[in-house]
Amino acid sequence: MTSLVLTDISQLTADGFEKLPDQTIYDVVNVNMSEKPDWLFDKNPNGKVPVLEVDGGDTLNDSFVIAEYLDEKYSYRPLHSRDPWKKAKDKLLIQLFNKVINALYKLFLDPNNLDKQSVDNIIGELIVFEEELDARGKPFFGGERPGMVDYMMWPWCERSDLLRIMGGDRWCLSKQKFQKLMEWRNAMKEDDAVKESYLEPTLHAKYFKSRLGGYPDYDIRV
Repeated sequence: MTSLVLTDISQLTADGFEKLPDQTIYDVVNVNMSEKPDWLFDKNPNGKVPVLEVDGGDTLNDSFVIAEYLDEKYSYRPLHSRDPWKKAKDKLLIQLFNKVINALYKLFLDPNNLDKQSVDNIIGELIVFEEELDARGKPFFGGERPGMVDYMMWPWCERSDLLRIMGGDRWCLSKQKFQKLMEWRNAMKEDDAVKESYLEPTLHAKYFKSRLGGYPDYDIRV
């Protein structure tokens, strides 16, 4: 698991730089967050990632802010609805999912807190997403294809299998109670962007084990 600083350097054409579909060229810089380089604090005084640096050296930080900026700037395939009302509703869903993220993160960093009550709390927060997906009547929150809500939720849904590794099958979501989310999860695994970055649950578990041991392995995927 590596942390990223994303640098948009659209005037460069050297081999090794990646291209977005509209031919924007960008560089990816990996940062070891256990030994943060001094220059990272120049990009973000908080010393956190991700950071997006654009031509001229100006920067943005915060995953969602960066995602929204890129979605508006590059129109190859919009992730947010262009309908202001739908976009606002989706942003509220993303904010609501932060409760799930915070609850999962606490468990991953302290497995001793893994018990029925903590898992029930997460399940309770997920019910609204099951109901919302059912109400929308589409395979993804974004419709027929994944949108901003789907991609903002996915990294933590990918990590959710850690609960099963940590505590056994009794912590798996009920297929009857969360049928739509289970179908959504399977569909997301078939998405090209997800396939490109997907990590197996065992690899996530290996990383968190190294982190709990005091020596986080940020190069675990390298």
